[in-house]
Amino acid sequence: MGKKAKEPEKPSAAWQGTYGDMITLMLCFFVMLYDPTEVEITEMATITQSLQMQETESVSGGLSLSAGRLSDLGNNINSLPAVEKGKSLGTAKKKAVSLFAPDVKTNKITVSSDERGLVITLLSDNFFEEGSAELNINETRDTLLRLSEFFKTDEMKDRRFRIEGHTDNMPVSEISNFPSNWELSATRAINVLHYLADYGVKEDSFAVAGYADTRPKFSNDTAEGRAYNRRVDIIILDEGHF
Repeated sequence: MGKKAKEPEKPSAAWQGTYGDMITLMLCFFVMLYDPTEVEITEMATITQSLQMQETESVSGGLSLSAGRLSDLGNNINSLPAVEKGKSLGTAKKKAVSLFAPDVKTNKITVSSDERGLVITLLSDNFFEEGSAELNINETRDTLLRLSEFFKTDEMKDRRFRIEGHTDNMPVSEISNFPSNWELSATRAINVLHYLADYGVKEDSFAVAGYADTRPKFSNDTAEGRAYNRRVDIIILDEGHF
């Protein structure tokens, strides 16, 4: 009876640990590269939906934007001019946060974004006396100069802007030159525009609005809330809000 042949050894699975480590490192690398301020929401939604379809479909046509159910969606998204401008808004926000860091630190300005676009908020108590629309130039000149330089940068070229005046819900004082908060809020916004124009900002790129106390950011029930509601918003408009 012949000698029984030796069974071959099972292949080693040690490589799987190394492979798993490599995939994890690659994932970490791409996460570090990811910047959410430069990614359009519509693009992310499309990518997410495409990935979800890969889990449920085995046929081609739904897995890419070139054919299948997502093709029309992809074509529409790629045709939107807001895609590139949305990316430049992300770049503009980074620049604004850096440029206005001294003003943010001293609570003169806040930089944020909402459905309207990029919002630079001037807290009115720093820029105006109570019931007045005259800019307090001595205290805010450096901030206003930085604003004018920002709106002359390449990132702001061909964009549209709106300056919005807002007040709290307290009636104007009897000694005020304005009959109501409507006139006060609108005049404050106009005076900010005039100052920027004096330093070379193009007025024809701007619109002006006064909202009085109709659009508060915080409750007017507290002194702190009212202080934040007294503001001038300078908005770099998203295309949908021109």
